[in-house]
Amino acid sequence: MHGRKHLFFPFLLALCVTPVPLGAGEASSPQTRPRVIVLGVNGAEWDFLRPLLLRGEMPNLSRVIEQGVSGKLQTVSAPNCPKVYSVFFTSTPPEQNGITGFIVGGTTAHTGRLRAEPLWSLLSKGGVSVGMANVPATFPVMPVEGYMISGMLTRGRGCEDGLLCSPKLSEVQGGTAVFPPELVAELLENVGDFYIDCARMPTAEALAGREPAVTLEWLARVSKIREQQTKLFDYLLAQHPTDFTFLVQSCEDRVGHWLYPIQPHNVGYSPKQHTIAVDAFPNQYRALDRVLGTVLKHVDQNTFLLIISDHGIKPLREKEEHQAHKDHAGTTPIIAKHDFEDADDVPGVFVAMGPGIKKGARLMGFPISVYDIAPTLLHLYGLPVPDQMRGRVVVEIFEDYRKD
Repeated sequence: MHGRKHLFFPFLLALCVTPVPLGAGEASSPQTRPRVIVLGVNGAEWDFLRPLLLRGEMPNLSRVIEQGVSGKLQTVSAPNCPKVYSVFFTSTPPEQNGITGFIVGGTTAHTGRLRAEPLWSLLSKGGVSVGMANVPATFPVMPVEGYMISGMLTRGRGCEDGLLCSPKLSEVQGGTAVFPPELVAELLENVGDFYIDCARMPTAEALAGREPAVTLEWLARVSKIREQQTKLFDYLLAQHPTDFTFLVQSCEDRVGHWLYPIQPHNVGYSPKQHTIAVDAFPNQYRALDRVLGTVLKHVDQNTFLLIISDHGIKPLREKEEHQAHKDHAGTTPIIAKHDFEDADDVPGVFVAMGPGIKKGARLMGFPISVYDIAPTLLHLYGLPVPDQMRGRVVVEIFEDYRKD
């Protein structure tokens, strides 16, 4: 899908979507500029979301789905977080944008490696105010017309390599985690010294003989981090509203890798480990729904809300994969993964609602790709889609779209 060019779509969207009556490349004025909130969920998995939705245990997500469009999001081959988020930012292949994984050129991936102009820069140049918090692969942060707080791959005291670390804001080292710099003091005063990104998984050595205690302590820390991030999101949306806001949760993926609720016949099953908190993974989605509830307090009828994930996650299916696949420090055996070469096995999640978006519609197959997110967002603001972008504007989500 992402290799096709759809040069007519920006003009078609301008004709068909009444809430955004802009010609291709016609920038919106401050008075007509839409408000867009994107909530990223690292590793969100439809196989778990749908049962929870059916049981009424995710009322906020259910509300968004009923009021909008939902479906699978086609991801890239062998997806991982920095790789896919950089595609979200640039709509270009990893080999072209410069971020091919956690490690690039022997060092932890960082924004200095980006070779394609990212979405936040294009929006800022177009006069759109930008707010970003906890978004992976954004360290060190870059100047924007608004604010930017880094996420996964942020370096800090005790985790200098930046891989799956969770430094506190006060512990960041090796680069800038917040723009503008004066925002740091304000956040420390009003939000507290929050953790950046989710907790790193315990090592096999730390677990040995202490599985119940270490597992429950780690899950408690995950819950604390999510509480802090929710407070951060709420504060930023209330005190620093922007035209475009991008917020991300990562704990779902981290818990899924380690505590996916598998059966005894699955690869990697350990009764010492996997009988301690069998609801740990679905509980992440129940908690995510509460985070979404906080975000929804800041969403009105004129706001576009997108919920996206970089990929899904599935239990290990082959012994060879289990033996080879550890966490990125190489110390924690995992029981679920997402970086299969056949990325269609682990599609991401796409949900959108807002003015002019279809209600209660489910998109079948893979009509939307991770490459399509940036072009669609740019067009909502009437900004041109750069020629190097591989994706397209996704016109199918709008009420007035008519297929020829």
